[in-house]
Amino acid sequence: MSFGIPELAIILVIALVLFGTSKLKSIGSDLGSAIKGFRSAVSRDDEGPKEIDTETKSENKSPSN
Repeated sequence: MSFGIPELAIILVIALVLFGTSKLKSIGSDLGSAIKGFRSAVSRDDEGPKEIDTETKSENKSPSN
């Protein structure tokens, strides 16, 4: 099932009536910050193992007495 422009407009009008513009603005802001936080967490997770691998390799190369 796909939504066209008229259906999305009706949903938007209903949301505006139920929540008001200020509440929708805060919901959108919260949703945007949640998505931004998720993306940064995913990118940090991708970078994490690479840094650990380089540290492990440098420790293995050093001679032990």
